[in-house]
Amino acid sequence: MTATPDPSAASSASSSAAGKRVLLASPRGYCAGVDRAVIAVEKALEQYGAPVYVRHEIVHNKYVVKTLEKKGAIFVEETAEVPEGSIVMFSAHGVAPVVHEEAAARNLATIDATCPLVTKVHREAVRYAKEDFDILLIGHEGHEEVVGTSGEAPEHITIVDGPADVPDVEVRDESKVVWLSQTTLSVDETMETVDRLKEKFPQLVSPPSDDICYATQNRQIAVKQMGSAADLVIVVGSKNSSNSVRLVEVALGAGARDAHLVDSAEEIDEAWLDGVTTVGLTSGASVPDVLVEGVLEWLTHHGFEDVEIVKAAEESITFSLPKELRRDLRAELGTS
Repeated sequence: MTATPDPSAASSASSSAAGKRVLLASPRGYCAGVDRAVIAVEKALEQYGAPVYVRHEIVHNKYVVKTLEKKGAIFVEETAEVPEGSIVMFSAHGVAPVVHEEAAARNLATIDATCPLVTKVHREAVRYAKEDFDILLIGHEGHEEVVGTSGEAPEHITIVDGPADVPDVEVRDESKVVWLSQTTLSVDETMETVDRLKEKFPQLVSPPSDDICYATQNRQIAVKQMGSAADLVIVVGSKNSSNSVRLVEVALGAGARDAHLVDSAEEIDEAWLDGVTTVGLTSGASVPDVLVEGVLEWLTHHGFEDVEIVKAAEESITFSLPKELRRDLRAELGTS
């Protein structure tokens, strides 16, 4: 669940004794959807043996993808690359209905690891399309999640890639317009886009609940709490990870003097530390904590030994494994 920023955490961050320190965001790293997807690949490899094919990167993180490849996962871009009769898993970002049809045509056994929060947006798109709404999907053109959601109702969906797109948006009936969003966006930029859409379409309908996932929001809140107390913010995450990229933007918007996205400690430039006494550290929702630990170790070697936690929320959400895996695991155990 999202949480209201804790003023005491920000106060602690700003009143700490002078000297080199690290403000470590909490929560950070794996969200429930990513954890579920990664475990699903591992369980599939244990259950069925290698190879298990995965359509697109299971999550947007180089380290995770390479680790799973070593265990026997094969990542492909298109369903046609999967040999007929094989097992294919769909990534956490979700796929359009046509992809399920392609898999069926190739006699593929499918495991759907789509994050349940992405599935929620898909269902909203289907529902509003059935009610003949024009759906304004706020998100990044070409991102796997946006492609998958758009595929649910392509004739009803218009992609709005930020506030600058709003003037060009056209709808059939201004009394039947709804907005949905990609789950991994900047909350602030999304709401700016929504505000502009509402100015243009006063009857714009909002989804029943936030589309931006709880984990994305919580990680952004933690970075905001660091605010201008951090001279430098290091975000651990891959460049194709939307939520990780947004964290860099949020850090700069919150007053950090500098912010950078790195896959691991090896990508940190020592020159970034010039004049820096406080480093903020966080990671995107698809990043295992071992990579953050590597950055902490690197910072320790460069004199940043004092670590303070900046806590934004408690996270206890978990998601069950994809139903296909649960079914086969139950069958193996002889349970109903």
